[in-house]
Amino acid sequence: MATFDHIGISVESVPAASAQFHPVFEALGYVRARDAEDHAYWRKDDEPEVLLYPARDNADGPHEHGRVGWQHLAYAVDSREEVDRLHDIALDAGWTEVRGPKEYPRFSARYYAAFVEDANGIRLEFMHNPRG
Repeated sequence: MATFDHIGISVESVPAASAQFHPVFEALGYVRARDAEDHAYWRKDDEPEVLLYPARDNADGPHEHGRVGWQHLAYAVDSREEVDRLHDIALDAGWTEVRGPKEYPRFSARYYAAFVEDANGIRLEFMHNPRG
């Protein structure tokens, strides 16, 4: 049986990206396991690890949303208040608001989410969509 183990993200500067990612991942319950020039990563219980690596020399700037490749990584949280809190933490850490916290009835009658993007064009979603 295969399971999802980790996700690696290429960034322009690991230390700079780590400074933006750390407050968000810490708020999500992750623990930073390594923080160095050449890579950084976070762990959380039985969740997949998240790793940052430096982009190759031929990288030509930040990822552009909508191009082939990365779209976004969504984190399901327990409440709308948690969506709001994580959104604020991300903004305080230098992330850019893509869409502020709001309802998304096109997904479901209960779907509430916020989207943020870091300096590398990496997009995260914090969402609450209670079952039933």
